[in-house]
Amino acid sequence: MDKLLTLLENDATLTAEELALMLKKEVGEIKDIIQKYERDGVILGYQTVVDWDKTDREYVSALIEVKVTPQRDRGFDKIAEKITLHPEVKSLYLMSGGFDFTVLIEGKTMKEVAYFVAQKLAPIEFVTSTATHFVLRKYKDKGVIYSAPVIDERGNMPL
Repeated sequence: MDKLLTLLENDATLTAEELALMLKKEVGEIKDIIQKYERDGVILGYQTVVDWDKTDREYVSALIEVKVTPQRDRGFDKIAEKITLHPEVKSLYLMSGGFDFTVLIEGKTMKEVAYFVAQKLAPIEFVTSTATHFVLRKYKDKGVIYSAPVIDERGNMPL
């Protein structure tokens, strides 16, 4: 039921009744499938996408490129396990190309992010280098397009 998963991924607020109607299935069948997906770890959770820039919350996001030396018999897994233990880490991806991991983190300030990289991430055994890139603005995240500010054409300034 790839279609069911796609619908839920795009809008986790859809009810079993709405999903059944959309997929031409019985409500009970949809509920059973969702429960099985949750038990089997296919569905890992449900999240709300929030535009934090429209709130009073102060935070900074950063993408960190990490190069490592893979461990014998464990590859990248042991290093990934250590990185994921930090609550600042929102996402971790094994990459192809010029570096090994992409780490997405959030902190209250750039200084806090820099501290995380210098004191917690870089000292992890087998980490050989890092490069930090700060997110200046989100235009699209998790498939959701963030609205652009309305521009006052007279002064070319956001309203």
